[in-house]
Amino acid sequence: MASHLPPSAPADGAGLKPVPTWRRLAAVAALGVASGSPYVVGTKLLQGWLTTSGIPLGLIGLLAYAELPYTLKMVWAPLLDRWPIPWPDRRRGWLLLLQILLVAVIGAMALLRPGRSQASLLAIGLMAVLLAVVSATQDIVIDAYRTDLLPEGERGAGAAATNLGYRAAMLAIGAGGFILAGRAGWPLAFAAAAALMLAVLPFTLTAPPLPPLAHQVTSLRQAVVGPAREFLRRTGGPRAAMLLALVLLYRWPDGLLGVMAIPFLLQIGFSPEVVGSVLAGWGIAATIVGTVVGGLLFGRLGMNRSLWLFALVGAAGNLSYAALARFGGGMAGLLAAVGLENLGSGLVGAAFVALLMSLCNPRFSATQYALLSGVYALSRSVLSGPAGFLAEGVGWDSFFMLSAAASLPAFLLMTRLTPWRGDGVQGAFDPLRDPT
Repeated sequence: MASHLPPSAPADGAGLKPVPTWRRLAAVAALGVASGSPYVVGTKLLQGWLTTSGIPLGLIGLLAYAELPYTLKMVWAPLLDRWPIPWPDRRRGWLLLLQILLVAVIGAMALLRPGRSQASLLAIGLMAVLLAVVSATQDIVIDAYRTDLLPEGERGAGAAATNLGYRAAMLAIGAGGFILAGRAGWPLAFAAAAALMLAVLPFTLTAPPLPPLAHQVTSLRQAVVGPAREFLRRTGGPRAAMLLALVLLYRWPDGLLGVMAIPFLLQIGFSPEVVGSVLAGWGIAATIVGTVVGGLLFGRLGMNRSLWLFALVGAAGNLSYAALARFGGGMAGLLAAVGLENLGSGLVGAAFVALLMSLCNPRFSATQYALLSGVYALSRSVLSGPAGFLAEGVGWDSFFMLSAAASLPAFLLMTRLTPWRGDGVQGAFDPLRDPT
């Protein structure tokens, strides 16, 4: 007999009490704050401190290599499936340990004294790498917990809640941290970031527990090989290839636009100040609106229709840049293009996270989600890398038209995998057919 309840009746604890939706969404929102906080500390906040301390720009640029753990996290994700910490449950045990470590690491960074000496630079580099490793590991567990916790109908709202928590952390540390640093010094800004991380711990402790697994991962080999084997067995070879292609290509138009948007806006005459203020204010607001609307609509539309409709809005954002390139429009055109782009990005992001969650088996969710997100990352790097050469070759308006057309392969795949009249992704994990 399966130990999971059906997705329509999520449970709380050994007594299998129903958990209200708001508790699950509040939990994943808090974990969004936990995910965003260390990332902003290790990038924006640390960059600001080093810059004002007179560290050469070339050395500051090397901090980009400290972000490699976020790309490579799939390498050690199987360890978290193999060796869960059982209290409070298999995911929150790891979360509590990692969050305590993050509080300690960020707090220790407040004790650093940036300088040009080799010892000082080495200490900063090591702390940045350590922060990234612990933060990336926490992201693995957060993705797995959210995947295991949320029933299908709440995954769009859960993705929205996670994104809102992440954005809140970016604003609190990326904006509030800089203001605090200007008034009271950088060490206090880092100490405040550690305090924000500490404030997440009670939310993790009281978050809804996961039901136990009927079949635990019992060996490292099973943790490494099992996720791919289970995915292939569940989907079949050809369908597995199509699902991976959909994960790779669904957000490709978003990646192409993201690489070239700022160079385009600057080249057509908008000042850096205008571009920065519009993207930071209007753009973030539009993303938040898109995320919230996406979460609300997902519950009504379901997975398949959400994937179709949200991708159409995303492609419309690319076309709005093509219109700005061809017809102009001044500040009104800029606001329209940036607004539609970020609205579509919020919608697409909500549906995409829900898609990834639907493809993961709770036994291997840490590893499978890390692998799927790694496949997606290729669209932002490898597939979007030649965007500048393409823009130079065909011109801005044609480039943005082609970037919108880059959505066509995903639509073709969706006709097979997520048909408009279907009620789920072909090959998604079904706990009623394959209980864990």
